[in-house]
Amino acid sequence: MNRWLVAAFLSALGNAAETHHVVAETYYHTFSRSHPVLRKIRPGDLVVTKTIDAFGIDEKDVRRADPGNPLTGPFFVEGAEPGDGLLVHFRKIRMNRRWGWSAWRLGLFSLTPDYVETIYSNRYKPDLVFPGRHDLVPWDLDLERNLVRLREPVSRVVTMEFPAKPMLGCVGVAPEGDFAPTSRPSGAYGGNLDYNEITEGVTVMLPVYHPGALLFLGDGHALQADGEPSGTGVETSMDVEFTTEVRKNARLSGPRVETAEDIISIGSQAEFVSSLDRALQMATTDMVQWLTSDYGLEPWAAHVLIASQGRYQVITVAGSMALRISKRHLPRR
Repeated sequence: MNRWLVAAFLSALGNAAETHHVVAETYYHTFSRSHPVLRKIRPGDLVVTKTIDAFGIDEKDVRRADPGNPLTGPFFVEGAEPGDGLLVHFRKIRMNRRWGWSAWRLGLFSLTPDYVETIYSNRYKPDLVFPGRHDLVPWDLDLERNLVRLREPVSRVVTMEFPAKPMLGCVGVAPEGDFAPTSRPSGAYGGNLDYNEITEGVTVMLPVYHPGALLFLGDGHALQADGEPSGTGVETSMDVEFTTEVRKNARLSGPRVETAEDIISIGSQAEFVSSLDRALQMATTDMVQWLTSDYGLEPWAAHVLIASQGRYQVITVAGSMALRISKRHLPRR
């Protein structure tokens, strides 16, 4: 065989996508550049991994970490450099155990002050879900039928059984500089977005601030309403599979999401830092930039399209907002 063909064949073998089966032994509670890399991957490689729930419990009911949204990662993506965009294509996000838990009352941040004066007690049953907690309720997860069902209490009026919509609350990279935010807030780097559209089949786009991007995942929810008004979803562990892609010099200002139907700009900020007005402005500005830079719309056309077809969505109460545009209104790229 011609030696050039042999070299090309060996090179192709060396560049073939790999599959990485990765289960973390150590979980982190900060999006920090200083954490040891869990696995180096190349764009196109398939990563098969798991996340544990927000209380640190895995799919076998074993505590693996302290509470507070333990993170799987970081994953070092070869070729990702500051200024690039990291695209995370989620091939699988699925429940992997038969129970979850949630708060049993809306957060006071979701209610008007006059109602808070007469709200029912936040004490349900001591130690029902976890020792020392009296404000949590258990859910049964039907993996075969993809349903979630509140185990208790039982309403005399409505049936608390719903189709599951498994999602990841935490998706983010190490932020700019030496900033190491915890796994509770969100920001331009992603973080604890708690966006119920981060489900199987979507792509999440994140700015890259450090070589390798340093990607973290966690905080799986079997189901969560818009806004996360109770401060929790139906919390559980997840099986996750994803691939990555690096978009050079993307210069993203914050997270974006792409579904089969929509492109979505996120005005991502920590809750209670600023009003939802600010998050709406951030999402809208990013969408204008996205439409003009990637789709070639004139600035005026981007403004009019948003004004006539944009759909806003509360991601977290007193935190982040999303702006959605249907792909059917966009030119093909």
